Amino acid sequence: MNPPLDRYHRQMLLPGFGEEGQKKLLASSALILGCGALGTVIANTLARAGVGHLIIVDRDFIEITNLQRQILFDETDVRNAIPKAEAAKQKISQINAQVKVTAVVDDINHANFEKLAGIGNEAYGKVDVIIDGVDNFETRFLANDVAVKHGIPYV
Repeated sequence: MNPPLDRYHRQMLLPGFGEEGQKKLLASSALILGCGALGTVIANTLARAGVGHLIIVDRDFIEITNLQRQILFDETDVRNAIPKAEAAKQKISQINAQVKVTAVVDDINHANFEKLAGIGNEAYGKVDVIIDGVDNFETRFLANDVAVKHGIPYV
């Protein structure tokens, strides 16, 4: 059974996008690296657009100093000491229940990156795009290497 597309009406009006474009978006997956200021905006926007599966990776927990710039989090998350990826998953489920979110509370490193990108990982298959929301060049270089090696777009 196909999910209802009513909520995406406005973007389906875009020339060249339409219902088929929305269905492709719902069938796609994105690996989001980091869930801080940039990562929360990315995750929020992709969920509202209807990207079907978001894999959000961040090892950190929410702190009070995050709240002025990390839009998916609130004071309750700080009090409950929730990891950023888990809190993002909870919030996105309230924003768009059609979107599947996989929260990964872990470091991003050479030992796990390909698995996170769905390479050899039957749990969710190869991602359609890798999106960078991290704050260090080491992870960016690693992301670029994996993206090039496996032909995955990297933003």
